[in-house]
Amino acid sequence: MRTIGPGLIRATRLAVLGCGLWLALGGSGHARAAETPRVATPKVSPAQWKLMQQQAFERSEVILARAQKRGNLLAQYLVMAQAHDADPSPAFRVIFSQYLAWYQTYIGDYVAARQSYSISQLPERNDAPSPLADPRFERRGAVEAIAALAHGRQLVLFNEAHNIPLTRTLTVQLLQRLREDGYSHFAAETLYESDHALQARGYPTRDSGFYVDEPIYAEMIRSAIALGFVIVAYDDTGDAHGDARERLQAKHLHERVFRRDPHARLIVNAGYAHIQEDGKYLDGKSMAYHLRTLTGIDPLTIEQTMLMEHDLPAHDHPYFRALFAGNGRQREPVVYVGKGGKAWSLKPGWYDVSVFFPPDTLDRGRPTWLDLGGLRQRREVSPDLCEQRLPCLVEARYANERDDAVAADRVLITGNARPGDVPTSTFRVLYLRPGRYRLSARSADERVQHDTITVTARR
Repeated sequence: MRTIGPGLIRATRLAVLGCGLWLALGGSGHARAAETPRVATPKVSPAQWKLMQQQAFERSEVILARAQKRGNLLAQYLVMAQAHDADPSPAFRVIFSQYLAWYQTYIGDYVAARQSYSISQLPERNDAPSPLADPRFERRGAVEAIAALAHGRQLVLFNEAHNIPLTRTLTVQLLQRLREDGYSHFAAETLYESDHALQARGYPTRDSGFYVDEPIYAEMIRSAIALGFVIVAYDDTGDAHGDARERLQAKHLHERVFRRDPHARLIVNAGYAHIQEDGKYLDGKSMAYHLRTLTGIDPLTIEQTMLMEHDLPAHDHPYFRALFAGNGRQREPVVYVGKGGKAWSLKPGWYDVSVFFPPDTLDRGRPTWLDLGGLRQRREVSPDLCEQRLPCLVEARYANERDDAVAADRVLITGNARPGDVPTSTFRVLYLRPGRYRLSARSADERVQHDTITVTARR
């Protein structure tokens, strides 16, 4: 059973409450208003709304603790889902929907995670003009363009939306290219410093970090280790929050990477505006700002959380809608690069590059971006593996990793786990790299079936 470090709990508290408060107060700027689908904000004062959300947060923590006492991931998810469905109150839904969305990513239900919790990206005054019809900019595939932009740099910062693992896929795809370019260290906000065996073990477990229980994030860490990166945990494990937390994150990266090796070349995966280079963030400045101040290194900052599909079309940025309207053939993420080699950013001065992710294409209910740009292959899974014990969670683990490893992929095969669920009686799909895997199909009551499969490389 996994426990969450106290520092991360406090950081999570601020992130969740911050998003909810922006919804109520109509916030603008980079702390964009959070939108939980079809939840109306009650007509109360900001102070009352804040108190309601604080109470909802405390209740959410109690539910999370209760869920974590259950013996397996599926049972934990069911506790979370049932608690969510039992309370439609706006304050609770605004807060707890994010908790539920995290668990939905853990079980591989990425479509549901987006529907449960989404942060709208509406036009703002500090948006750059659209590059779509600007002859100075050329549209390029994001992998190739970012690899070129990162060439010769010393520090690259990627951000992510914690409940949208699509925003982790480019980082996984770029790791080998960046390693070949000479990057030496990889740091992830989610990692716990307490997992001292991570690098030697070669794969993450549920005790490696909170978000790492999501298979794409686990693949990111696993790939970085396999490629020979030095893995760095850098988040604060104490009581710091706001600007104090940002300063400590930057201090840890400075001390654990650049003070030990001034010539190190570092990749960082962080959440949302931790990588914002300038401007106010929370009650001060961001980790990226403080890290640049400490090191004197100008980072390449890759923004990935704004120009993507949301829970409702009305929550998408107009530039996103304009690019992909009627453009169903565009399947890879793109960026725009000027003729002089400088990339376009939606928020110039804050980020160097903005990534456009195409809308999801679904195959048996799962987004096809799970193939990680061709690194992984589609593999069908029969519901017969569950032996009619539904819902069940099918997991694929690398054959050379122990049972404590985070799965390479997971898919939920449902019965009537939640009101409105349609029983799954057809094949589902996993996305896996070539290799040998152990399959397990686990029900909430711990009944487990096993199988093995081999995924062969395409010729």
